[in-house]
Amino acid sequence: MKSKTRKLLGDLLVESHVITSTQLDHALKNKKREEKLGDYLISENLITEQQLIEVLEFQLGIPHVNLNQFSINPELIQLVPKELAKRTNVMPLRKTKNKLLIAMADPMDYFAIEEIRMATGCQIETAIAAKDDLYRTITKYYDFQESMEQALIDLSPKEMENDTQITDEDSPIVRLVNQIIANGVAQRASDIHFDPQETELLVRYRVDGMLKTERSLPKYMQNVVLARIKIMGNLNITENRIPQDGRIKISVNMRSIDIRLSTLPAIYGEKVVMRILDMSNALNDVTKLSFSDKNLATFNKMIEHPNGIVLITGPTGSGKSSTLYAALNKLNDEHINIITVEDPVEYQLNGINQIQVREEVDLTFAVGLRSILRQDPDVVMVGEIRDLETAQIAVRASLTGHLVLSTLHTNSAVESVSRLKDMGIEPFLLSSSLVGIVAQRLVRKVCRDCGESIVPSSREKEIFLERGIALEKIRRGKGCPACNQTGYRGRLAIHEVLQVDEYVKDIILTEKSPSILKNHMKEMGYLSLLEDGLMKVKDGLTTTEEVLRVATVD
Repeated sequence: MKSKTRKLLGDLLVESHVITSTQLDHALKNKKREEKLGDYLISENLITEQQLIEVLEFQLGIPHVNLNQFSINPELIQLVPKELAKRTNVMPLRKTKNKLLIAMADPMDYFAIEEIRMATGCQIETAIAAKDDLYRTITKYYDFQESMEQALIDLSPKEMENDTQITDEDSPIVRLVNQIIANGVAQRASDIHFDPQETELLVRYRVDGMLKTERSLPKYMQNVVLARIKIMGNLNITENRIPQDGRIKISVNMRSIDIRLSTLPAIYGEKVVMRILDMSNALNDVTKLSFSDKNLATFNKMIEHPNGIVLITGPTGSGKSSTLYAALNKLNDEHINIITVEDPVEYQLNGINQIQVREEVDLTFAVGLRSILRQDPDVVMVGEIRDLETAQIAVRASLTGHLVLSTLHTNSAVESVSRLKDMGIEPFLLSSSLVGIVAQRLVRKVCRDCGESIVPSSREKEIFLERGIALEKIRRGKGCPACNQTGYRGRLAIHEVLQVDEYVKDIILTEKSPSILKNHMKEMGYLSLLEDGLMKVKDGLTTTEEVLRVATVD
């Protein structure tokens, strides 16, 4: 039995026909020295985490567990020290007499097993858990729960008035706020909401576009928690009558995290929202923006134009900034002068000059853009066209030989033309300057680990047939530890791309009805947001419900 468990992971995967010998050799040659083979294979999409777990479970006879189903005894947390659990990525689950059951992502890590045996004095039994599930659970029990309990024990309502609670790095409130952020990062949250209610303060995370309540804090902790967050963002803690915006830089588990902070006075206290900008997850490659082949070719053609305006449109939180940054990254070259004016600067890009809008000193988009044009730019990025003045300067810049990239808050590519006309831009200027428009939305991706092919419902088939698409199978996630039982993991964009050709210019110039522009898009084979989304459903990337959630049926 012992010789069997001592087999190498690569050999087990080849024996199970999950990867080939060639793929194994390639992985061993290319992975970093300290990187685990399983992690490398998953990151290169050669295997899924679920496949890895199944192979280990079958070949080694070690059970696979879902950590959500375990209620962890606090005594176990004391038994395995925090530093050891985090370093070895191990979670204690159950102790029976002298046997300790631990969950780990790599049950072949014999050094970690031996270290825990020596630290606890127990016989060790192992179970396999998904890596993300482990990370979430360790953060929750060793950090978040510990900080929460400590804060509740140490802080009575009276002690909340003590100012050192929000400045001393070792105080329970400071540790609690840090752990709320770390827990959000562990759950891949894009935003953390602090919602004051009449009798409590709710902490909510937005994961893959969906909000969920993580926990509630006692009302007496509200002011001190919010004051701590405001200190982190260099905001005025005595001012709670007007909205404030700030920024926080923090390191979580050796990752650099940038946080955009926003406060808003509400009836039960200030509502605070943190937008988490994870530098390690920034998308800097247009090929990773989930464009279809045709849309990618069209978009590349648009941004390679020497002059003109390229617009990215969609509501807040639809990934417009990521698309713009990826476009800038593609254009970034030492021979090109790229300048941006943004509110706020979300990701800092090397080799690009980025300007932060500052309303308090009258540095608006329009003022910044006017100044940029005296700086000999080749490419200009304006964070958002909000008013006529900014729109007019952007048009003028595009007509004098600059490529201008910007965003607009509209629902579709066609509506962007009407929006700019409504702002007051003359049709002849618009038709001369506009190069292309991309409308986009974000939808959740079917979890790679638990996604399975199923037969679509009759209503789904109907929706597809109305658009001339035959549909045999769709993919849907049944829920697993990797996706936190949601069936979805991560997000992708659906697009509507309109390239402004001579015919479109004529439609803009003669101010014809938007329906004529829609018909032209159909004739040219451009897909609407809904159609692009349905094609991604057909490819097994997302679900019909997700597409219909963000795109309207014509």
